[in-house]
Amino acid sequence: MSSRAPLTLPVPPWSLAVTAMLSVQLGSAMSVGLIDIVGPAGTAWLRLSIGAIMFLILARPPVRSIRRSDVPTLLGLGIATGVMTISFLAAIERIPLGTAVAIEFLGPLTVAAARSRNGRALAWPALALLGVVLLTEPWQGTVDLVGIGFAALAGACWGGYILLTQRAGDRFTGIQSLSITIPIAAVTAAIVGIPQAVGQLNLGIIAAAAGLALLLPVLPFALEMLALRRMTATAFGTLMAVEPALGLLLGLLVLGQLPTIVQVIGILLVVLAGAAAQRGGRRTEPTHHDPVTQTGLA
Repeated sequence: MSSRAPLTLPVPPWSLAVTAMLSVQLGSAMSVGLIDIVGPAGTAWLRLSIGAIMFLILARPPVRSIRRSDVPTLLGLGIATGVMTISFLAAIERIPLGTAVAIEFLGPLTVAAARSRNGRALAWPALALLGVVLLTEPWQGTVDLVGIGFAALAGACWGGYILLTQRAGDRFTGIQSLSITIPIAAVTAAIVGIPQAVGQLNLGIIAAAAGLALLLPVLPFALEMLALRRMTATAFGTLMAVEPALGLLLGLLVLGQLPTIVQVIGILLVVLAGAAAQRGGRRTEPTHHDPVTQTGLA
């Protein structure tokens, strides 16, 4: 009796990763309308709460497998996710989506460069910072420092999120980890989100939030997991460097945020820096479960 050949998807893995990035940026762009009604924290709370319910349906939290030493990592990861989501949504309420994504991208880019064995890799965050300066165009005198601050806070949380996700990923599979940390993130967002959203909730708002939760984080995570089963983490990370450009594109198409030539050059510098920073950044994956790399949930 012959063994059955393993099932493979008839699409290249890079297309799954790109679709995941498009889902993230489309979810961010489409959140702007909801932000106008329930606020950035209210939007984050609704999205994370509905996403938490979906992940709890997909996977039972491995509560019995949690050791005391795992608790700080899981709590930190959940809180970082919640703060990152609120901060990013607060940023895109005030500054263009492409600019917010580029500033936020400085967080994981700095982590990737700092962990590289090549000291020259620290030049890539500097190049990306130059790109961000071109994006924000401070010489125009219209810089929104509060919006930039929120995006920078989201980037710092994203950097911490990556480090904590790696620790959690060494102990739990991706879905198991999210079934624990996304509810924690929802509770974190609820502290500010419930007061913002109270009095504005109705079935239409909840339905819109459910659709946004599918776009971000549920669908991107599923696609990333499928992609990473067929490509290396380094190749995946390099591909993810185009996400700021996708943010700029969807900001233009969905929100009508037209960039200047200088801002386009800035985005290209950020993308170049992100791709270059991934070189030599491969990590040996733990063998107790399928390798899964997660991106930001903002």
